[in-house]
Amino acid sequence: MEMVPHHGRETAYDVVDRGGDGPPICCVHGSGGSRDVWAGQRPLADAHPIVTIDLSGHGDSDNIDASAGYSTLSAYADDVLAVVEATDSEVLVGNSLGGAVVLQILIEREFNPEAAVLTGTGARLGVLEDLLAWLKSDFERAVEFLHGPDRLFHDPNPELRERSMERMYDTGQAVTRRDFLTCHEFDVRDRIDSIDIPTLAVYGEYDQLTPPWFHEYLADEIDGAGIAEIEDAAHLAMVEQPAAFNGVVEEFLAGIARDRNRDWY
Repeated sequence: MEMVPHHGRETAYDVVDRGGDGPPICCVHGSGGSRDVWAGQRPLADAHPIVTIDLSGHGDSDNIDASAGYSTLSAYADDVLAVVEATDSEVLVGNSLGGAVVLQILIEREFNPEAAVLTGTGARLGVLEDLLAWLKSDFERAVEFLHGPDRLFHDPNPELRERSMERMYDTGQAVTRRDFLTCHEFDVRDRIDSIDIPTLAVYGEYDQLTPPWFHEYLADEIDGAGIAEIEDAAHLAMVEQPAAFNGVVEEFLAGIARDRNRDWY
């Protein structure tokens, strides 16, 4: 684990580098998560250094004193950009809330990565009112609901589900609720067409939290964006089907490299 200081706090991150010469990839987790949700993406490090980050208040990163919504989203964007600068990351991958953070950076900040992958996310991320109520008054019920069939996972093995629940309990009720409230306020549908970098939307076949049509919208509204389905997976497709997820990311980035080489010649 490494730490980068910025804005009066420290953000934790890991780097897995196996000597590949592809551009470094920075992966951003979703609500109630942490950097270890990307453990299944370590094989990508054969070609690209893989950077995984703990957003403020998650994992080993310092927390922030920020209200849910735009203030929190902006702070999370600062976290990502601090790690990007420290690691020379050139590709952003965001899941769920992490996808919202990536979209926020692409739309509002000056950083222009080589490419972005958006998975289990959308241009708007409204949250069920019942879930918001449980996150406030019955955290155990909220965690159980999220780990029901076709939400975070389609059909996970018990150990995978248990690890995910433990991760959310480690993050805690206050930060997890702040994350979901931030998602609930997120809406960039009127600005999504300003994104002009190569983008891939990746969805789990059975995802009920951010259904396939959320990703179809991203692919339609972002010029030249691609879309890919991960079979037998739900919201955390990169966890449930890591090999399939890594395969579509590798193919996407290889296509960008081929296009760049054609343009150079």
